[in-house]
Amino acid sequence: MRRAFTKPHGQGAQILWDLLTFERLMTNSVVHLIYWAGLALIVLAAFGTIGAAVGVALREASWLGALLAIPVLIGGLLVICALVLIWRSFCEFYVAVFKISEDLSALRRDVEAERARLGKPPL
Repeated sequence: MRRAFTKPHGQGAQILWDLLTFERLMTNSVVHLIYWAGLALIVLAAFGTIGAAVGVALREASWLGALLAIPVLIGGLLVICALVLIWRSFCEFYVAVFKISEDLSALRRDVEAERARLGKPPL
């Protein structure tokens, strides 16, 4: 007798089964793509900061323009560095959460296999 929600056989069917049942979380690999996309946006912001500093320097034709551009450049680059660190820690947090989930799933499978080996009913 075949049950309604048994695991299918075959590689393609296994991938489809994982997508439909959330047995394996795929967000872990997606977080890496999101990290690089966010990092690209931060790099664009860094170029904008450099452009703003150059714009401040060019707006004033005297040495005062260059003197005003230096704090804009330094402050902007410090903010960009802080954004990179915050974005990295944000993405690492999500990777850690998904790793914990995978480890808990593996532990559950091990416990269920051990209970089946001992002839005890599943939890």
